Amino acid sequence: MKKVIIIGAGPAGITAAYELLKQKCGMEVIVLEESQAVGGISRTVRYHGNRMDIGGHRFFSKSRPVNDWWEEVMPKQGKPTRDDIILGRKMPLKEGGPDPEQEDRVMLRRNRVSRIYYGRKFFDYPIKMNGATIRNMGFSTTMKAGFSYLKSVFVKKEENCLENFYINRFGRKLYSMFFEGYTEKLWGRHPREISADWGAQRVKGLSIIAILKDNFNKMLPNPDTTKVETSLIEEFDYPKLGPGQLWECAASDVEKWGGQIRFGCRVTGVVTKGNRVVEVRYEKDGQTFTQEADYVISSMPVKDLVAGMNDVPKNVQEVAAGLPYRDFVTIGLLLPKINLKNETAMKTLSNIVPDCWIYVQDAGVKLGRIQVFNNWSPYMVEKPEDTIWIGLEYFCREGDAFWNMSEEEWVDFGCKELIEMGVINSRDEVMDFHRENVKKAYPAYFDTYDRIGEAVEYLSGFENLFCVGRNGQHRYNNMDHSMVTSFETVHNILNGVTDKTNIWNVNTEKEYHEETSN
Repeated sequence: MKKVIIIGAGPAGITAAYELLKQKCGMEVIVLEESQAVGGISRTVRYHGNRMDIGGHRFFSKSRPVNDWWEEVMPKQGKPTRDDIILGRKMPLKEGGPDPEQEDRVMLRRNRVSRIYYGRKFFDYPIKMNGATIRNMGFSTTMKAGFSYLKSVFVKKEENCLENFYINRFGRKLYSMFFEGYTEKLWGRHPREISADWGAQRVKGLSIIAILKDNFNKMLPNPDTTKVETSLIEEFDYPKLGPGQLWECAASDVEKWGGQIRFGCRVTGVVTKGNRVVEVRYEKDGQTFTQEADYVISSMPVKDLVAGMNDVPKNVQEVAAGLPYRDFVTIGLLLPKINLKNETAMKTLSNIVPDCWIYVQDAGVKLGRIQVFNNWSPYMVEKPEDTIWIGLEYFCREGDAFWNMSEEEWVDFGCKELIEMGVINSRDEVMDFHRENVKKAYPAYFDTYDRIGEAVEYLSGFENLFCVGRNGQHRYNNMDHSMVTSFETVHNILNGVTDKTNIWNVNTEKEYHEETSN
């Protein structure tokens, strides 16, 4: 029996294992995972009855196979959720679907609200040129933004960096207000030092024109939902107990079908011979093990994969070693309330702000984003009617001073910034807290990234090695992109296709995911 070794139990790795076994490939499937959990950065962390979504994950895709896969693993709700019942809120229900008040394996339908918090005022995300935005910015700033945008329509900059990418779509004024500082906060580099590829893969068709088109579409009697930009969606699906629940359910199916998921296994080497991978080496409990392989599906960082391979050309070593990543820290805070007022028409428990994410743009504040877990799912919070459970996201680099702060220091620092922003009044309001450090969360688009094609060409030359997922391709993929790389990989394995072009082409074309319905 042929062996498939899958490195990593994140979305890409679990999807690959699930698809191979579902299609009864007749192969032995072994997943090697360094941590003790599935889901990667899409995992759900449990702490004292509350749950944290690491990074925040909307389940929305224009890919029909992805949507069908999600529903296969976790059916959509057929009855209202706890907060919808209390508030009398109507959400789409699937006839015959499970009741989230009675069953856990259920996908919820949730309102998507994400806003920018800037100068103690809320702005729509993405920025909309509406009455609220004009009032918040003031007449003078609005006029400057308008003329700046008009200039960008007629005078295009060469898109040789992320700064010019944004200016071409929003104008310099809006760029300086809402993109420049936040991007530098996220990446630790100014946008002019970052490749425009990041914008091409993450922002895609988003622009002022796209926003206006979306607003017009929504005014139509029967709006075309297939033309909605991902960043403009108003509803999304979400597992009852957080994103990790879906991957836990899929992993359970993998094991039920005969697959193995080995936790605590850190892959240290991939041995090649000729144009094939012959074995994978990993450490577990202080011991080193070797596993023969007929196929290897890798979602481990390209940097680490290449470092563990033999006879790698010097140029490829240089490229891989220089690939940068951005790490982050999330601090969960349990509070009785926050000072931010719900001034929207949306009903929420205890009338808290309806946001899933709040992007913090204020200069001088290191906090990048606030998650309000209550709004992702009421079942993420032990007492959703009496407490608010938020996550503070700070971008940093593994090993730097921020990364190495103690949990108490992190809480003190986060509370100090929340007080400065007017979100809370005192550190004493914190009822409980938890900190999570997340390594290699964001593949970055600078340093040797401009030479990544050399590494891709080298890795693609091994006929039985397949690189999938965000870190496996050093590409800022969403969950659905990562899943599609695994769909393509499984197709190639089952059909004897050694060319990797279809796998590496996922999330490279503007039309994919954003503008077409698959």
